[in-house]
Amino acid sequence: MVIITAGMIGVGKTTLTGLIAKHLGTKAFYEPVGENPVLPLYYKDPKQYGFLLQIYFLNKRFAMIKKALDDDNNVLDRSIYEDALFTKENNAEGNITDTELGVYLNLLDNMMMDLQQLPKKAPDLLVYAETDFDTILYRIKKRGRDYEQFDNNPELESYYYKMWSAYKDWFEEYDASPKMKIDLQTYDLDQPGNIDLVLKQIDGYLNDIRQPQN
Repeated sequence: MVIITAGMIGVGKTTLTGLIAKHLGTKAFYEPVGENPVLPLYYKDPKQYGFLLQIYFLNKRFAMIKKALDDDNNVLDRSIYEDALFTKENNAEGNITDTELGVYLNLLDNMMMDLQQLPKKAPDLLVYAETDFDTILYRIKKRGRDYEQFDNNPELESYYYKMWSAYKDWFEEYDASPKMKIDLQTYDLDQPGNIDLVLKQIDGYLNDIRQPQN
C-alpha cells in the first residue's frame, strides 16, 4: 500500500514516516529539505524566493508521488496533495503574486492529470499528524535548524501559526484517499510505549480499509 504522511513542520512527521516504513517493511520517501538550496534563501527573503521555492518543491513532490504510486508499496513524508496549501498561503502573505499563483496552479493541474494515467492513481491512506501550536514551536526550536528559528522574528512565528491553522482546514477538505489523524502530542514519539500505540492505530485503520466493500 502507498501511505502519505502530512502535517505542520515540527510536528514529528518525518519520524513518524520512518517508523511506519520500518514497521511495514517498506521504503520511506523523505521530503527534500536538507539538500534544498532554495529553502534557506526563502527564509531570508520570502518575497524574492517564494515562487522559486514552491516550484522546486512541486517538481520534487511530483517525482516522488509518481515513483511511489508506481512502486505501490511505500510511505511518503509529505506529498504533492498538500503542496498547494503552502503556495496559497505564500500568495496570501504577498510572497507570491496572483500571476505566479495562476502559473503554479495550472502546472499542478497538469501534473495531477498525469497521475491519473498511472495504474494506481492515488494513495491508499493519508496519516495526518497534529499537536497544539506551542508544541510545534517547541519542536522547531529543539531541532535547531537556523533558518527556521523565530526568536526576534514575529513575522515568521505568525506564518507558522497561519500554516498550523490552515492545515486543520486542509485535512477536513482532503478527499484523495481514506484519511486518519494521529495526535502526536498525546502520543509523543519520544515517550516509551507511544510508538507501539501509534502503529497499532495505523494497523487498525489499514485493516479496516483493506476489508472488501459490500
